[in-house]
Amino acid sequence: MIENIENLKEILRAKNIRLSHQRLKVLEYLAQNKTHPSVDEIYSELQKSIPSLSRTTIYNTLHMLKEAGLVNVLTIGDSEARYEIIAENHGHFKCTSCENIFDFSLSVEEIESSDLADFDIKERDVYFRGLCPDCLESDRKDSEK
Repeated sequence: MIENIENLKEILRAKNIRLSHQRLKVLEYLAQNKTHPSVDEIYSELQKSIPSLSRTTIYNTLHMLKEAGLVNVLTIGDSEARYEIIAENHGHFKCTSCENIFDFSLSVEEIESSDLADFDIKERDVYFRGLCPDCLESDRKDSEK
């Protein structure tokens, strides 16, 4: 979907979003960082190259991108919102130890066409929580000591 700056500009134009350097940089950051960053993470990184950037600008930009259907907001088990560019259908796994969020493939069409055929689905969110392979391995090593 999003491969370069020109694609990002075209996506914003198609959604009738006025191009600005800050908006483009927020969208570019999300496209390049599939780590489900928080507002603070986005701000900290972008503020290095845009010293005049404010957290309010980040919040407003993310809100606008969400309303335009370009960004998804994740809140998995805590009060901190995380952000991602909307991509193909997928679910999320949050590690309860390292707190990283991982994407996994998900075929929702099968579920929607059978169990939820008569429902009007507005949003799809599938979350799992547990230990990622690295933290699980670390736990195993710690318990062997």
